[in-house]
Amino acid sequence: MSRPMPRPARSGNLVIGGYTPDTDGSGPGLTVAGMDADGRLAELARTAASGPSFVIAHPRLPLLYAVLERDAGGVAVFESEPDGPRPVIELPSGGSYPCHLAIDPEAAWLVVANYGDGTVGAFRLAPDGLPEPEPLLFRHEGSGPDPERQEGSHAHQAVFGPDGVLHVTDLGADLVRRFLPGMRPHPDGPVRLTAGSGPRHLVHHQDHWYVTGELDGCVTVYDAGWREAGRVPASGGGKHNYPSHIAVSPDGRHIYVGNRGPDTVTAFEVDGPRLTLVAETDAGGSWPRHFAVDGDRLYVANQRSDNVAVLTLKDGIPQPTGETLHVGTPSCVLPL
Repeated sequence: MSRPMPRPARSGNLVIGGYTPDTDGSGPGLTVAGMDADGRLAELARTAASGPSFVIAHPRLPLLYAVLERDAGGVAVFESEPDGPRPVIELPSGGSYPCHLAIDPEAAWLVVANYGDGTVGAFRLAPDGLPEPEPLLFRHEGSGPDPERQEGSHAHQAVFGPDGVLHVTDLGADLVRRFLPGMRPHPDGPVRLTAGSGPRHLVHHQDHWYVTGELDGCVTVYDAGWREAGRVPASGGGKHNYPSHIAVSPDGRHIYVGNRGPDTVTAFEVDGPRLTLVAETDAGGSWPRHFAVDGDRLYVANQRSDNVAVLTLKDGIPQPTGETLHVGTPSCVLPL
């Protein structure tokens, strides 16, 4: 790429990432999907990649960034083109088994959470959107009471808050690690959460943080000072639950949570620290790893049933449609 190009208008398509045969999956790499003539989701293109389990887009340029979730972790950059993403560059992620990416509000940093060893890597982004080759690396240690899942640090998600502060969940150490703008470690250190909760994903809304606990099956609410303000089970189904992704509805009235085990998507009515479960909808497949809201649709990546399910939103509540798209071991859905 010789110069930055403007990001094209929204296409209404999806980019689906997932696991490939070399990363214990069956997917092709990146799959582009869109609506066919009958208004149903259909595959449009494929691009080979090694375990692109999470994908994000540059906020202004036609670029996609994907983790390559393997022992020798990688980050790949793709240029969006009509016939599918075109590989541009691939770099080491600075750790093992990277699983999440984030770009700061100024598009100056690309941050990668390496689940395998807890390392957080931060790449400076050039004006053309390409990462500089040598990232800042923050290596972490820690553990929790679950000897199988919390034997060490496991960075799981990176999210920039409204103040530009980076928050990284550490499932292995029950922490949220924080970095000030410019990737400076927060002087107050990490936030310590409930022991054994296994924080996975989090979202900020109405001056509160909402965190899914993969190990305790709950959504915990924290105020602006990271004091616990509430806690509710992520599912009311009674089955053992490993909550996955969490997101806010477009109108801000609901918070959605994916539930692996019950295989549902929960809708909570949100009022500050108070969450009220108003609906729990079948995810349209098995092991809903990730989901994305796009207009009046909610797309669910069901990892173990090899499909992306289409749900509709009626008054903010997900409704099943029975429509699915076959994709091998999907783990991420990105509307474009």
